[in-house]
Amino acid sequence: MRVALPILPLLSAFLLCPAQASAADVAQRPEVAAAAQQLQDKVLTWRRDFHQHPELSNREERTAAQVAAHLRKLGLQPRTGVAHHGVTAVIKGGKPGPRVALRADMDALPVTEQTGLPFASKATSTYRGETVGVMHACGHDAHTSILMGVAEALVAMREDLPGEVLLVFQPAEEGPPDNEEGGAAMMLRQGIFRDFKPDAVFGLHVTSALPVGHIGVRSGPLMAASNRFSLRVIGRQTHGSRPWGGIDPIVAMADVIGTAQTIVSRRTDISRLPAVVSFGAVKGGIRHNIIPDEVQALGTLRTFDDGMRDAIFADLANVTEHVAAAHGARAVLDIERDDAYPATINNPELTARMLPSLQRVAGVGNVIEPPLQMASEDFSQYARQAPGLFFFVGSTAVGVDAETAPSNHSPQFLLDEGALDVGFRALLQVTLDYLNGAPAPAPATAG
Repeated sequence: MRVALPILPLLSAFLLCPAQASAADVAQRPEVAAAAQQLQDKVLTWRRDFHQHPELSNREERTAAQVAAHLRKLGLQPRTGVAHHGVTAVIKGGKPGPRVALRADMDALPVTEQTGLPFASKATSTYRGETVGVMHACGHDAHTSILMGVAEALVAMREDLPGEVLLVFQPAEEGPPDNEEGGAAMMLRQGIFRDFKPDAVFGLHVTSALPVGHIGVRSGPLMAASNRFSLRVIGRQTHGSRPWGGIDPIVAMADVIGTAQTIVSRRTDISRLPAVVSFGAVKGGIRHNIIPDEVQALGTLRTFDDGMRDAIFADLANVTEHVAAAHGARAVLDIERDDAYPATINNPELTARMLPSLQRVAGVGNVIEPPLQMASEDFSQYARQAPGLFFFVGSTAVGVDAETAPSNHSPQFLLDEGALDVGFRALLQVTLDYLNGAPAPAPATAG
């Protein structure tokens, strides 16, 4: 591929296409290094700005406006208002070739930041009727900034670019508020793949579980499916001094929660695939001396197999009904049975094909196969429509134990900004290599 002067700055210290001249030759040019640093500085600036101004799911108005303004500045024609605040745009290369979709999520979490960063979030909002802090505790500020940088890089080389790239800036990956729609499923329902059917779709996620400079990727199942549930245990209110005068839903709920843990530990074959049943919120009562009428709980189910998921659904319904009944109480269980968050499964052929691209960025020894992740990602929705590859980018500073570092979703989650450079280069590398026809790996030979 001929490299025009405008794109040379993007090739400073890494090789973007196997057919190009050596990266070392490109990197030696001072104007190249300066321009490459300028783009890296932009990504860093965007990330810090988004971090300081986080927005909850389906509330990403400022973020979406910043993204759309940047895309217009690049000469693109973004589509806005997709699934509330989603933004998409197509980069059309000057040569025929395949189609690729790149996705970044934009939303933050109802978490009060405790990092002490000079650009720490002080934002607040309302979530489930309560005033909460808002923080990019999962790193979506990094994802959005990385894709903005990749967009600028691709536009700079558009004349020599084979194929087309769809940029997908997605709202509400963390899940839309109750009684709202949003996220990947809604973007797809509103037709982002209707006129642009990709041959492959790529996404990434920063993670505290890996040190900066490392990339995690595995073929096949990567992240679990997620289904939310809500539970009401209904008793009969009475004075705290006379528990026999009513039916205590607090004790009943405690028993339900304890017994529900046996669904995975005693009823599910986790030697085949892991599963999780977790309760994340329990609310009930208002005074120390009143046993309330009702207690409510929220929880999540995580599975990799539809049959296992259905069996856990049935077991949870059985446990809640009969344990509550043993206390004289009544259970009302509502399980979110839709597939908003199916399991994230990396296409094996695509993963094998792009593994050398990731290794070119991070080094062979720094690209590792992580264990199955019980966290969920609605990137899986896109990977149901086209071959998908989703990978992790390490974000824990060198010298800090990644196993004990504050994890994603923690108020102390601290992203080493070196992850921005690795993520940018990795996403750009797989995109260009795919568009330029990176060869599939040779089939294994019999020994």
